[in-house]
This record gives sequence, C-alpha cells and structure tokens, in this order.
Amino acid sequence: MGVSRRTLLGGAVALTGAAVALRAPWVADATAPAATASPFTLGVASGDPTPDGVVLWTRLAPDPLAPDGLGGMPSRPVLVEWEVAADAGFRAPLARGSAVARAEDAHAVHVEVAGLRPAAEHFYRFRVGTEISPAGRARTAPAPGARVDRFAFAIASCQSRPDGYYNAHAAIARDDLDLVAWLGDYIYESAAAGVPGRAHLPAREAVSLADYRLRHGQYRTDPDLQAAHAAAPWAVTIDDHDVENNWAGDVSQVDDEPDDDPAVFRARRADAYRAFWEHMPLRRAQRPQGPDMRMHRRLTFGDLLDLHLLDTRRYRSDQDPKRPRDRARTMLGAEQRAWLTTALAGPTARWNALGQQVFFSPRDLTAGPATGLDEDSWDDCAAERDALRDHLVAARTPNPVILTGDVHAAHACDVRADFADPSSRVVATELVTTSISSGGSGSARGAGDAALLAENPHIRFVDRRRGYVRNVVTPREWRADFRVVDTVSTRGAPARTATSVVIPDGDPGARA
Repeated sequence: MGVSRRTLLGGAVALTGAAVALRAPWVADATAPAATASPFTLGVASGDPTPDGVVLWTRLAPDPLAPDGLGGMPSRPVLVEWEVAADAGFRAPLARGSAVARAEDAHAVHVEVAGLRPAAEHFYRFRVGTEISPAGRARTAPAPGARVDRFAFAIASCQSRPDGYYNAHAAIARDDLDLVAWLGDYIYESAAAGVPGRAHLPAREAVSLADYRLRHGQYRTDPDLQAAHAAAPWAVTIDDHDVENNWAGDVSQVDDEPDDDPAVFRARRADAYRAFWEHMPLRRAQRPQGPDMRMHRRLTFGDLLDLHLLDTRRYRSDQDPKRPRDRARTMLGAEQRAWLTTALAGPTARWNALGQQVFFSPRDLTAGPATGLDEDSWDDCAAERDALRDHLVAARTPNPVILTGDVHAAHACDVRADFADPSSRVVATELVTTSISSGGSGSARGAGDAALLAENPHIRFVDRRRGYVRNVVTPREWRADFRVVDTVSTRGAPARTATSVVIPDGDPGARA
C-alpha cells in the first residue's frame, strides 16, 4: 500500500464507460491528433463506493477558467476512455470502457463501474486521444454483512478558496483513508478577493449556470484538492453556499436580489445543482431534475458502518427563531425523514453515522440566563431534532454518531436523552469538523469559548483552527482525531492532531 500510494500521489494517470476487451497496459494513441492543451486540468475523482464498484469522474476542460464556464471545449461530444487496474502501474488491468462527454454536461463524465472485487484497492485513469489523465485510487466497499475490522475515513467541509490554501486537503491526501465524507460548502457563491491569487471567478456572486460552472472549475484547479480526490473515494452532500448563503427550501436569503422571488430562486438552484452534479463523483440517481436533487442515501461498509448522508437544505422550513418548537417545522422534510427513521429502525451495521450539515446539539450562544440560538442550526427545528434523537433510542439504533460541518470550528458533543437535564444519559455522539479554509487561519480558542463551554456542558471540546476529522472505526471503538493546520495564509503548513476522542462500542459519548 505504501509504495502504490506514493506512486499514485507522485502524479500518474485516469479513464470512463462501456466495457471492452482487456489488453496490455495503456500507451498513448499515437494515431490520434495531439491536443493543444491537456483536457484533464481538473483532475479525477471517485465516489459512492459499493462492494462491486464505484463512480469514476472527470471533466474535460483545457481552459478551466474560460468565462463562459465551458472549459475551453468545443460544442461537439468527445469520446473518453477509462481503465481500472489492480495496481498503480496499470500492469494488471481489470476493466476498460468508454463514455461520451457531452457539451450539455460541461463535458463531465460519470462512470458507474461494476463487477469489481469488494474491499479491494483499485486504480483508474482516463484517456482522450493522446492525452492520459492523472491516476486515482479507489477502494470498493466490503461485501454486505462481511466482517470489517477497520474502516478509516475523514469528514470535511467549507473550503472558501479566497480565505486560504487547502493545507488540510494535502494532509487528507497523505492519510491512508477508505473514504472522504464531504459535508457541504464545496464552493462559495459570493464575490470575494481574500488571499492574493485566490480571488473568486467570476468576480461577482455566482447566480447563473455559467457562473457556477466557472466557480467549480476554478476550485477544482487547486492541486491539494485534486490530490485529496485522487487519493480516496468521496461521498458528498450539499449545503447553503453551494447555492446561496442560508437558503431554505424554496426561500432564498432575503437580500433584495431578484431571487427573493421563489420562482427566480428555483431557477438559480437548478443551475447550482446542475453545476454541482457535473463536478462531483455522483451517481445518476443524484442527477438533478431542474431545481430538485435527491442527495439523501445510505452507504454500507460490511457489518461495521452505515453512513446515512442527509440534506438539511432542500426540504427545510425557512429559519424562524420565534418558533423553534413548532412541530410543523422541519429540517428534513416528510419524505427524507420517513426514509431515515425507517433505515435507523431496520437492520443496520454496528455503527450508524448521520452525515449532515448543521449543528445538531443545542448551543446557547449567550452567557448568563438569556438564551441565544443559531437559527441556521437544528435549534431552529428543535421539536424535530428531539424527535429524531428519541427515535434513535426507541429503535435501539446501534452506536449513533452524528457528523456535522458548517460552523468552521471543531466540536465533540454528548447528545443527551434530555438536553435540559445535564445529568440525563448520553444516547449519541456528535462530531463537528472545522473548515478546510473558510474563516481564515483561526485560532485554538475564541474569545467566547469559555462561556460557550460553560453554557453547554454537553459540548466537550472546541477548536477554531482549520482542518478536518480523521475517524478510525473498529468493532471495539470509534476514534476521532481532530486534525488542524496552523495557517491557511500560505501553502504547505503541516497538519497535526489537536486532540482525539474515543467512543467505545455500546457506550455513546466522547472520551478524551
């Protein structure tokens, strides 16, 4: 593993489509015309692994910063070949095929490879004419019900490009991970300058399909982000800045812009969703239909882990701090809530993770007897939050762990049976990842953190530096390493573990 990953991260190759006969390892097609520029400027990615396959992704974009968002590609379709092998040198090919990259999809390709071995390391690459892409590494999921002794994955979110460099992604690429779970805010829609050389394109708020395509293309040019995608498969979900700050359902942020009209906002969301899907290793099941995109789904890793990915934006009630306990208010919506509660009550793995976007545990943000809540968190839908917590208990869901992004600070929280009673038993654990870069470099502690911890005794830990959470799950315990970098103002800052918490099997709660 060590040799093959070093070979991979040193920067080799990638491919996509219908199976063809295997033959000797690839060489560039000398009969094809030479390209004027590499079409693989945005790298490669894989996602949503199953026991027999994985999604492979790339997008052809010889000019990724073209203002029209089309990546410098002509309007005609292009044939893209793909290859999967058991080794980083592609001497042992396992499958090959081809796919058509079409202009209407911004020349992105999504290949749902099947027929691979479970719980196995695979390498993949793409080819167009004489151009061969960088290589990616993907590990398939274990077979259904198979005994799994160890599963390692990262959770990460919030990577505002103008706020700094992706040093945390460089560290993720070096970790030996089976998966990266992305919890939202892959791009930021705003106009921002920030760190020199990392200003947003276009230099205005993204509102159209061309804008969102250009913004995604710009983000994808980052070498550390490309390395993190190439090193392991990703499972992604969406949050507000992927469309617009603090949107909810069909309601945009109130800002006197044209999308205050719900019809205009739905059109904007359709464009944002389309560009998001074009740039993510997602399956056809997640392909948007206009302003609708189904992001909730479950990934299973043998008998050890079920990962339930949620969408806390598309179906939620508009924020209203005056009615947090109104039972009609929802974060999940009826269909997603029914899917989740059924899944959590049925046969599950030993550990059950909920990958979602916004803070689940209560947070009183005001010192003293007054209460100050974050209306963009589950506190805004407290009745539904408490009902979901109670369902975990009633259904006896094994080892529930809630995974959260959004707030640009790392936390570990005990989810109690009665949030109003600090002595009530702990029934689940929440792990909150900080941002990759959003908010700038940050610091270990903020001015109000002592009061935050005093007002919220169920919050066990807080750190406001940038980074991610590395999770190593075994049948005996879940270990979460809160990885931080000291700065995002310059590229190359190393990551280190600020603290670790352990959740024993059958005994929820974060132990330092």
